[in-house]
Amino acid sequence: MFLAYAAHKNFTVYQMDVKSASLTELLEEEIYVEQPPGFEQKTLGDKVYKLKKALYGLNQAPRTWYDTLSQFLTDNGFTKGKVDRTLFRIQDGESILLVQIYVDDIIFGSTNKELCDMFLNLMQGKFEMSMMGELTFFLGLQVKQLKDGTFISQTKYTRDLMKKFGIEEKSSVKIPMNTSVKMDMDANGKPVDQTRYRALIGSLLYLTASRPCITFAVGVCARFQSALKESHMTAAKRVLRYLKGCQEAGLWYPKEGGFKLIGYSNSDYAGCGVDRKSTSGTCQILGNILVSWFSKKQNSISTSTAEAKYIAAGSCCAQVLWMRQQLRDYEVEEKEIPIIMCDNTSAIAITQNPVLHSRTKHIDVRYHFIRDHVEKKDITLEYISTDKQLADIFTKPLCGSRFEELKHELGLIEMS
Repeated sequence: MFLAYAAHKNFTVYQMDVKSASLTELLEEEIYVEQPPGFEQKTLGDKVYKLKKALYGLNQAPRTWYDTLSQFLTDNGFTKGKVDRTLFRIQDGESILLVQIYVDDIIFGSTNKELCDMFLNLMQGKFEMSMMGELTFFLGLQVKQLKDGTFISQTKYTRDLMKKFGIEEKSSVKIPMNTSVKMDMDANGKPVDQTRYRALIGSLLYLTASRPCITFAVGVCARFQSALKESHMTAAKRVLRYLKGCQEAGLWYPKEGGFKLIGYSNSDYAGCGVDRKSTSGTCQILGNILVSWFSKKQNSISTSTAEAKYIAAGSCCAQVLWMRQQLRDYEVEEKEIPIIMCDNTSAIAITQNPVLHSRTKHIDVRYHFIRDHVEKKDITLEYISTDKQLADIFTKPLCGSRFEELKHELGLIEMS
């Protein structure tokens, strides 16, 4: 969301690093450590050291650093986000400076370059900082800030995966999961190494941070992590073969366009071959920038397509409302009611019906909160045809042409 807002406001994001952040702050708790190996004083016997300042590895170290930095910024006029407590902002007329903190890594940007210089001087006057220039790499994401937009990828990580799992000599495929494959427990299949499979799934899950196109396929493979069979490993490696053909793909955040919050919600029906549960898929877009998405098997078995899509819409509603709150930390106030796009008229009708009739009595109460928010006009559901439903890619395997169409609509492109 930070990068989406920066692209929308057309300002550059910079990065800085705090040197020895955990070693500079005084501790509030009493903490004792043994004498470090090689530095024991035999005359002291079994005595231990009482720490005055934090050390790397202490559970208290990140919190102590955050408390110190947070207090310093608020003392200098910054406002802490009400939803995202690691986001700080300061306003100067029409200009705004945003600061995002992740432990000792800090990214910041402003619509006024002078505010960036002010923040840099402020931080260097208090802490030992290293200015790293424009943001290029943060939390595993490669970021290219270009004239007409921002490109987010994990190209280096993808190439490393090809080498690690021996896919370099394999042929590439066009889609991450074959539409004809129905994955199940495969009781008669050949067993495979669980450790290697779990390492592969973990690596692929990390890659979904910039590759929403593999989210569904990886999620399905992640369901089979005990009693593994060769068919499961083949399906997981197919995702790698797909990635081999588009190693330099990533998300494109264009600078033009609005910043309206829209959610897309969808689900399949009884798609899991093991327990017949459905899969919810949602994505949230600001203007034409994809900022959030997920694909997850539902907790209960749905008895109809409408019920499955109603449950998915509830999950999407929760995310949209949370994002709407977080946008207020960016001084973005949504004047229009956020929209959730759903391709099932029956599911939309359920959200607009205040009477719990016989067809919806069995649906868990937690899923009915979307009906309450629709009634309060916090959210609105609108119908969209299935061929324009962007969340389709998160609920089922798709054919090549449909898959490429949705990738393009979601802003996934290749850039060298």
